[in-house]
Amino acid sequence: MKTNIIYLLVVVLISSCASKKEILYLQDAETTGSGEVKYNSANIQPNDILKITVEALDPEAALPYNKVSSQGIQAQSIQLLQLNGYLVALDNTIKFPVLGTISTANQTTKQLENTLKEKLVEGGHLLNPTVNVRLINAKVTILGEVNMPGTYNFTEQNITILQALGYAGDLTINGQRNDILITREVDGVRKVSHIDLTSAEFMNSEFYFIKPNDVIVVNPNNPRVKNAGFVGDVGTVLTIASLALSITILLSR
Repeated sequence: MKTNIIYLLVVVLISSCASKKEILYLQDAETTGSGEVKYNSANIQPNDILKITVEALDPEAALPYNKVSSQGIQAQSIQLLQLNGYLVALDNTIKFPVLGTISTANQTTKQLENTLKEKLVEGGHLLNPTVNVRLINAKVTILGEVNMPGTYNFTEQNITILQALGYAGDLTINGQRNDILITREVDGVRKVSHIDLTSAEFMNSEFYFIKPNDVIVVNPNNPRVKNAGFVGDVGTVLTIASLALSITILLSR
């Protein structure tokens, strides 16, 4: 009986531990992590909000092609910028001053800049205009075994999955690092991928850089799943061990 109790305690303690191989990131970084970084831009999607500014040699000539904010030239919050931005409709179009309906289908922000510039020049609207297009509601949702799950806005053109997880305060010790789930919707098609953070191989995949509206899910690792069934934390383990020890002493008398 005493041997069985000790064996049970050993099994409980072992099942509560994660190995070093399951915890460390980028374990093969020296051999697989090096290489050319390929930056890419996401296509504009429905419900994106764009900030578009048009400039010309004559500033007054460009005024009709810009939205005038009620805040004037004062500093604006991101919320105000979004309210004054161009919302991409479900049919991948925006309503642009003077030019009317403009298609954004299969275009990046850079490509839309060129499209608008061409229309302004070819239509005789402006001479040598400068057009700047920026996505101002990019966000990523991070759920599961991270320290601060939630939805995070970002303004950078390119952020990596590691940077995104950094927004959420990194994975908890209970996060499954070798099977991060990421879902992405592009042009009405949903893609799902599994990322292994313990290997640097994912740095060469299309999911290394986050795209707007990606969803990252960090599932619990095996010890966490097992603990959820009968051992909640270290305190619980100690309580069970103390109880088992007391029973063993009583039985040995």
